[in-house]
Amino acid sequence: MEINSDFTRRAVVHAAKQPWVTSPIAGVERRMLDRVGGEVARATSIVRYAPDSRFSPHVHSGGEEFIVLEGVFQDEDGDFPAGSYIRNPPQSRHTPGSKPGCTIFVKLWQFDPADRTQVRVDTGKMPYVRTVQRPDVEIMPLFRDAREEVRLERWPPTTRISLPVPGGAEFFVLDGAFYEGDEAYEAQSWLRLPPGARLDALSGSWGCRVWVKTGHLSHPQTIPPSAR
Repeated sequence: MEINSDFTRRAVVHAAKQPWVTSPIAGVERRMLDRVGGEVARATSIVRYAPDSRFSPHVHSGGEEFIVLEGVFQDEDGDFPAGSYIRNPPQSRHTPGSKPGCTIFVKLWQFDPADRTQVRVDTGKMPYVRTVQRPDVEIMPLFRDAREEVRLERWPPTTRISLPVPGGAEFFVLDGAFYEGDEAYEAQSWLRLPPGARLDALSGSWGCRVWVKTGHLSHPQTIPPSAR
C-alpha cells in the first residue's frame, strides 16, 4: 500500500474529514496520512482505540513515536493520558491498548536504526519557552538528535509564521487553526513539506497549537524486505 509515498512532494490531509478505516485488530481504527507497506509499514496515522481494545504483544523493529490526543493509552510501562509524547526505539516491545479508549497520532519505522533512546513526556506538565530567533512563538522541545527535532508550538492569534525547513517538516494541528492562503488547517490537519520548502502561514483568530517535526525528511528510510 502506498499513500503520500513520494517524500519529495508536499502532502496535505485534513484527517478529521476522513472516514475511519478498520484495522485487523477488533476495536482499532485508523486514518492513514502516509504509508509505504502493508501491516508492517513506514506509516503516519491517527489511530483510535475503542474501550477495552488491545493489540497482541509485538516488537517495533523500526521504532514508534506517538502523541496521545484523547483518552488514555496503556501498555506495560503505564497509563499515558492525553498530551503524552512517547518514543519507543527500534527493537522495543510492548502490548498497547486502552481500557477507557484513546486516540493517538503515531509514526512507525522512521527512526535511526541505531537509536535506543526511550522518551516519555507529559506535555501537560512541561513549560513552553520563547526563543530569540522566533519571539512570537512559544515552543516546547520534545526530542532532538542529529537527524531530527520534535516539538510543540503555540502560535498566538492572527500571527504570520514564516519558517524555512531545509530538512523538510511535518505539522499536525492539535487545536486551533492556521491558514495557508485560503486553505484552513484545523484539528487533525496534517501538512508535510519536503526538504528545501518554507511554511508561510497565518494562525487563526484563536491561535493554534501544532506538533512539529523537522529535519527527518533529509534521512529517508525504508523497511528492509526481511521485516515486511
